[in-house]
Amino acid sequence: MQAPDSPLAPQQVPFPTVAVVGLGTMGAGVAVAVARSGRRVIGIEADATAAARALARIEESTAHAVARERITAEERTALLALISVGDRLDAAAAADLVIEEVPERLELKREVFAELDRICPAETVLATGTTSLSVTRIAAATARPERVLGLHFFNPVHAMKLVEVVRTVLTTAQVAEQAAEFARSLGKEPVAAGDRAGFVVNGLLFAYLNQAAAMYESRYATREDIDAAMRLGCGLPMGPLALLDLIGVDTARTVLEAMYEQSRDRLHAPAPILGQLVAAGLLGRKTGRGFYSYEAPGSSKVVAEPGAAAAARVAGRPVTAVGVCGSGTMATGIAEVFAKAGYRVTLVARSLEKAERAKAALARSLDRSVDKGRLTAEQRQSTLDLVTASGQLADLAEVDLALEAVAEDLAVKRELFGALDKICKPGAVLATTTSSLPVISCATATERPRDVVGMHFFNPAPAMKLVEVVSTVLTSPEVTSTVLEVCTKVRKHAVECGDRAGFIVNALLFPYLNDAVRMLEEHYATVDDIDTAMKLGCGYPMGPFELLDVVGLDVSLTIERVLHQEFREPGLAAAPLLEHLVAAGCLGRKTGRGFRDHARR
Repeated sequence: MQAPDSPLAPQQVPFPTVAVVGLGTMGAGVAVAVARSGRRVIGIEADATAAARALARIEESTAHAVARERITAEERTALLALISVGDRLDAAAAADLVIEEVPERLELKREVFAELDRICPAETVLATGTTSLSVTRIAAATARPERVLGLHFFNPVHAMKLVEVVRTVLTTAQVAEQAAEFARSLGKEPVAAGDRAGFVVNGLLFAYLNQAAAMYESRYATREDIDAAMRLGCGLPMGPLALLDLIGVDTARTVLEAMYEQSRDRLHAPAPILGQLVAAGLLGRKTGRGFYSYEAPGSSKVVAEPGAAAAARVAGRPVTAVGVCGSGTMATGIAEVFAKAGYRVTLVARSLEKAERAKAALARSLDRSVDKGRLTAEQRQSTLDLVTASGQLADLAEVDLALEAVAEDLAVKRELFGALDKICKPGAVLATTTSSLPVISCATATERPRDVVGMHFFNPAPAMKLVEVVSTVLTSPEVTSTVLEVCTKVRKHAVECGDRAGFIVNALLFPYLNDAVRMLEEHYATVDDIDTAMKLGCGYPMGPFELLDVVGLDVSLTIERVLHQEFREPGLAAAPLLEHLVAAGCLGRKTGRGFRDHARR
């Protein structure tokens, strides 16, 4: 029986016999995946009782696979015949490759490897499944460090295609290539990584999760808003706090401790709230409570905490007419959003000609919606009829809400807000769509800072569901309520946050992207391997370098600099490689070259 995606017979691939030491959830998953490739598997547990439990776990998981039609009953019978489970470590002597999946404790792993080194023939390759510990220190417990490496599978093994192949400075190229070919023969996608805490995926993922935990701890935004922002703003499969609960808060803290021990980067130092939750036994889903509360331990169903109640809000102001300042993609998209929701929209540009071109672009967008069956021709026309193009700011005198979507230049925005302050009627809400500039700086250009708020739409505005609603220290609660109510009416998901660099999404996203650039410039892994690792290991829609090339390296550099200037955190300083590429004019897709050469594609 062969791996699902492998055309190779067992004798043609490396390691025909594999031992798996430690048959917990991960080890059992690895054992089944290896057996599916037609290899003989020697499962080893600590004692007879644990071995019996492990065999039952394997039998149960393969029965589920049959029930879900992932394998047939005949394939299950053949698979189980290839797996033997016992409690004697010396059985590993018959294996060509030994994969260790014991608990994540360095001294335990070193003891296991020292014993395997004594038991196994000199040619046997030893692999650790560690997620965060030093492979080099584990290998040092043996007399064969050149034949030791990391094989980091992801859970659940049957579904996750990624395997990180981790080389130390002593691992031979031949052993690493054999291990990569072994992973391919299991139907997996191997990526090469050096021996650094967290490797590729966890090295990038956990720093991001840690910053999300710190953001929540500072009460900058609610857990629900942080999670919704990253799901809707970045297309991630889960929000960071929900993911921490799934992984286990204790596991996350352990990984971060290992990362900090190596890097001494304060961004890797576990947020205090992680330690507090661990000390309280609130470890996430497995205990029934972590950042969220769950119906029962092990349940994924979130329930409200006893006594939790939503805070009462003041009512917002009525909004029937909206003004949008700007003629670019974002301004046009925002105007479309409001017109589709039935608002009268005045689209103002620096000239009537520019405004009419923007309205024409809006009409083309509506045409595409008609072609795709999302709008009828009548709806398209009624939407377009609600939009008035103008070259005069004075035409915004009677709007209830004025949004600017002009160039991301503070001087330009302040000048515009000063003009809107004089033109717009008393009580009108003035909003900026800035993604990186301080909202308060726009507000103080007016005589009505209580009426100024941030409404950060995401591009393309008609498609992206998220709006970050950014209140300054002067914004009136009534104004915040107004824009939250408007967001509901235009069918957007609003999240609330304070006026801090990056708001929620960019403050969490861009340090992650910057970390990926640092990983590349340190020759730790390639562009393709890092992108592949994050897509397959985390389910991200794009890898970090794909995303950087789409966003624009110049835009990314600007946001990195804003974050560094605001927080003065050394780890937030823009990676030199990013600065060099921008200086060279390699800005991503828009110039044909960024981290990849797009001109040749």
